Amino acid sequence: MSAPQLVVHRDKELMAQAAAARLITKIVDAQASRGHASVVLTGGRNGNGLLAALAAAPARDAIDWGRLDLWWGDERFLPEGDPERNVTQAREALLDSVPLDPGRVHAMPASDGPYGTDAEAAAEGYAAELARAAGPENHAAVPSFDVLVLGVGPDTHVASLFPELPAVRETDRTVVGVHGAPKPPPTRVTLTLPAIRAAREVWLLAAGEDKARAAAIALSGAGEVQAPAAGARGRSRTLWLLDAAAASQLPRSLYPPASP
Repeated sequence: MSAPQLVVHRDKELMAQAAAARLITKIVDAQASRGHASVVLTGGRNGNGLLAALAAAPARDAIDWGRLDLWWGDERFLPEGDPERNVTQAREALLDSVPLDPGRVHAMPASDGPYGTDAEAAAEGYAAELARAAGPENHAAVPSFDVLVLGVGPDTHVASLFPELPAVRETDRTVVGVHGAPKPPPTRVTLTLPAIRAAREVWLLAAGEDKARAAAIALSGAGEVQAPAAGARGRSRTLWLLDAAAASQLPRSLYPPASP
């Protein structure tokens, strides 16, 4: 796995705009080299901020949206269309305004979907969908995502992998159900660390003073069971994108000067 690299921006708005520009470039480059690209989205404040910045970026039209596969790192196991679902928020922030191929938008199952209220069955279904999309060139039972985006929680959780809970200890399955999550809703579906680590690049977003301690813990050599963000690594690159507030507890020697 790749060692973490850090980029620190002045504020969360600049961080979101810069991340959007980076993502556009990555998608366009992947499409130019292989004809298609795949990205794993995240929800939350910073994930939705990135999507909103992408929607507002003039360069978004450089992307061939019909040749982009979108996946999710986790989902709140709620009914379809619930405003708290990550896919609902993503549609509002970006997806409904760009010409995506509906067959390439791989939303995680809802609690009123084909698996009913069985989160484990929903996880198995999503794992099977990922496995079908994986080719012989991939390194796991999931596609080699070009970019997998994660938000970092104040407790160091990423996706719905929370410190000490069983999901963060998973070493075989690519998708699992989560029960008793410490933040609502308690039932979720999430990629596991093995699936996350199959990505070519993993980007972790953290903005705000409430993320400062989490960033410091995850980047200080903490174990992944205690600090799941520490275990989120890409095969070729692991990039932490932070604002100055989230980086405030890091040693200055650990990251380059803030962007203007």
